[in-house]
Amino acid sequence: MSRLLAELLRRNETHVERFQSRFGEVQDSQHPEVVTVCCADSRVLQDHLWGNEEPGRLFTCSNIGNRVVQRTRGGTIVSGDVLYPLVHAGSELVVVVGHTGCGAVTATYDHLTGGSTGSDGTGDEPPGIEHCVDLLADYLDAGVAALPDGVDRESAVNRLVEYNVDRQVDSLLDSEDVPEDVDVVGVVYDFQDVYDGRRGEIHVVNVAGETDVAALRAAHPEVAGRVDRLWEY
Repeated sequence: MSRLLAELLRRNETHVERFQSRFGEVQDSQHPEVVTVCCADSRVLQDHLWGNEEPGRLFTCSNIGNRVVQRTRGGTIVSGDVLYPLVHAGSELVVVVGHTGCGAVTATYDHLTGGSTGSDGTGDEPPGIEHCVDLLADYLDAGVAALPDGVDRESAVNRLVEYNVDRQVDSLLDSEDVPEDVDVVGVVYDFQDVYDGRRGEIHVVNVAGETDVAALRAAHPEVAGRVDRLWEY
């Protein structure tokens, strides 16, 4: 532990050298333009994937499965982590960021199809992980049922990554707590060559609930080259 911590602190010195002069305008408040909801996967470099080096520009939320929802006694609602910058900091855009090969989606797919989800092969998980899988299962159950016949596990998971992004976008669009003037977009971060692009590319799969690739490319020609989907169900 001490070796790892020492290494982190050494790398922080590099960070300090680069960023110590960049916090002047955000000392007392923040007004991020964009909220990103990413999967808390170590391979998803939340600020780096956008090339962001500006403190105060992105409000980054992360959890396994890039969920925008949480459960309460009153039901499932949009998470306060996501709502806070929209309600209190004036953020204009929410981007839900799924990624290829998502472990949370894989675990949920295995759970829904009777496969093993536990690391020991028994299917058992600690309650905290089961809670997250159960939350995703509510959204992915219909997607699993709609998968094409004969699709293999890897292809199924990557299709469900898109499906999950769509359902999280829907949750934001349907919520009365999300201000009406906030734009909502869903994307997939690909570091596995699934979309036949370059590793690290972001592919737009959903804009304000629209998922038709041709319609999205026509409506957003400035990013048409980045609009793509594996599954138009």
